[in-house]
Amino acid sequence: MYRRRRIVVFSALVVVLFVLGFTVYSLGRGAGAVINVATGNASHAVLERSTSPEPHHSATVKNCTAKNTRLELTAKTATVAVGGSLDWVATITHEGSDSCIIDASDSGRVLTITSGGETVWRSDSCPTEARTLLMAKGDKDVQTITWNASRTSDQCVENQDDLPKVDRGTYVGVLSLKNAPKVKSQPVTVEVQ
Repeated sequence: MYRRRRIVVFSALVVVLFVLGFTVYSLGRGAGAVINVATGNASHAVLERSTSPEPHHSATVKNCTAKNTRLELTAKTATVAVGGSLDWVATITHEGSDSCIIDASDSGRVLTITSGGETVWRSDSCPTEARTLLMAKGDKDVQTITWNASRTSDQCVENQDDLPKVDRGTYVGVLSLKNAPKVKSQPVTVEVQ
């Protein structure tokens, strides 16, 4: 019985000494590596963070074209008072079978208002942030564009109330895509009274 106890105690002592020796050895190597890195004498490769590589695009999505896009324009009312405002509803419908990308911002899908042969107002007279949409077959985007019955100038005027108002008369609105000029809505006529 004493032999068994001695064997168990001796085995436990060997395990404890082994663990203790391994711990001291590991701490010594770690401390040495830290000292070498701090003094610039590192002989081991140092891991560094770098920027991740750009993702590889396996497929590209094309811009929407006249073949797969339909534009519709309606005016909420057919008449507006001089100095008043008129809301236009702009609808973009994707009719193609493949997905495509379109800029549906006021600078990408442009409302142009004319009188006779003169362009009176354009929604892209001031720069806007892109509003990029991924369109699949049957997708629709509906936005309201407000026209304050005013004229745009050659320079961007942020406050539309500062623009000169149009006179009484007949005005025509057409919606188009800046990147695909062949894509246009049917013209819509309104009266300023």
